[in-house]
Formats: sequence, C-alpha cells, structure tokens
Amino acid sequence: MKTSGLIISLFFCFLCPNSWAHAKNIRIISLAPATTEILFALGLDEDIVAVSQFCDYPKAALAKEKAGTFSAPDIERIIYLKPDIIFCTGLEQAETVHRLRQLGFNVYVSDPKNFEELFSSISTIAEYTHKDTAAQILIAKMKKRIESVRARAARKVDGGKQKVFIEIWHDPLITAGRTSFLDELITLAGGENIAGTISSPYSIVSPEFVITKNPDCIILAYMRPAQVCETIRNRLGWQKVSAVSANRIYGDIDPNILLRCGPRATEALEDISKRLYPDEISSKN
Repeated sequence: MKTSGLIISLFFCFLCPNSWAHAKNIRIISLAPATTEILFALGLDEDIVAVSQFCDYPKAALAKEKAGTFSAPDIERIIYLKPDIIFCTGLEQAETVHRLRQLGFNVYVSDPKNFEELFSSISTIAEYTHKDTAAQILIAKMKKRIESVRARAARKVDGGKQKVFIEIWHDPLITAGRTSFLDELITLAGGENIAGTISSPYSIVSPEFVITKNPDCIILAYMRPAQVCETIRNRLGWQKVSAVSANRIYGDIDPNILLRCGPRATEALEDISKRLYPDEISSKN
C-alpha cells in the first residue's frame, strides 16, 4: 500500500508540474533584483537559496548565496542548488529563461511595466509560494500610499502641473517615454513628463529637446558624483531652462527605487512628489 501510494503521488506531481508549490519548504532562486525585493517583502527569506550578484536589497539579500550575475547566471550552481522555482525578468533575461526551461526548471518571469502589472505580479508570486495573505497586505499598503500621493497631487492641479525631465543617462542623453514606469510615477505625482509624447519606454533625446520643452525640474536616475548637477547647469543653452535657473536639479533619489518596479516603487513615487511640490509637503508637516 505504501509503495502504491508513493507511485500515485509521483504520478500526480508529474501531471501537475506546480504541485511542488504545496510543499512547506520551497527552494527559490531569484535572478532579478526587483523580484528579490518582492520575495523578501512577502516573507520568503528562509526559502530563498540564492540570488543574483545585483540583488542588494534588503540587506539580508546580500548574505544569500550568489547564482551569477543578472545577465550571466551560473547555470552549474543553479543545477547544484536544485531550486523548485526560479524567478527572472523580461527581455534582458529571455535567453536565460529559455535555457533554464530547457533544463527542466520551473521559471516565472516577472516584468511589470506599471503599478497594475506590479500588483498582478505580486499576487501571482504569492500564489506560487502560498503567501496570498502577505501579498494582500503588501498591495493594500502600497495602494494606500499611492492614493495619498494622488490626493496631494490633485490639490495642485489648479496651479498647473510641474513639467519634469527624467535623465536616465547623460551620454547619450536618455529619458523615459510614455510607456515607461517612470512616466506613470511622474503622472501619479502630479507632474507632466516632457517626454510623454515619445511612445517608446526609453529614448535618446537631444539637449535642444530639453531646452525647448523647458522642464520645471530635472530628476536624475543614475549614480551621480557631486559635480554632476554643476555639469548640467553648465550645459550649453541650459541656463535658460526653468529647472536650472531655479536650481531644481535633483540627484538625491536612489536610482534603484526609481528603476526597479518593486515594493519600493511607492517610496519612489513619494520622493518624486516631494521634489515636485515641496511646499505642499511642508504645509502638511
């Protein structure tokens, strides 16, 4: 009877490839920083056996075993660790995802482009890992923070929206277009993305484009030494830009929270809101 029961169980697992998720101890590998943050936020610390070398938040992620880099995972190490599921992200890891699936691994791709997709991704990850309640609590907290920022922005509509230039990189000059997550953050914070007419999520623009659009503030989304803001002020013709003349160049927001579509995205939203409407923030404190 015991033998036949074991055979039936194995047969059931074969028919239901996700039945491993019902086990109490799930072995997880995350190769994407944003997904790693989601997993920790759901309380899956003890189930994570390895992460990529770029997974640096929270601090506990730094202590996890490393399974290669974001773009070059250590396949041999992954095989040795025998994960039940591997979490990856979109296009940049497409080849990795294909290879891992060929090797027979369960791979889930999380690549949200906006808050709605992020909430859906969190819920799906929670289903895989039996953290539904934790996901509901996390999403509810995030939505509350979003609504708080949205309400704050609504009070500033009559005064006109702040025009924002997000500088993702300086050489070449790269910004975020209409279909990017950064565009949604700017909009929710009550701003107007000067590159909002550009359909691609990320695009190279000319210095003249920024001068013509005349943003009220500039937000940098990359690691910046102290002299970067001064360099921007000295760009040819940029002295006439409102953000430059008013000294509203912000390089103090953590690039990771701006560029990772994860649980800390609400923190990025709040930080952008504070840069756009500092008077509104101070009046509420």
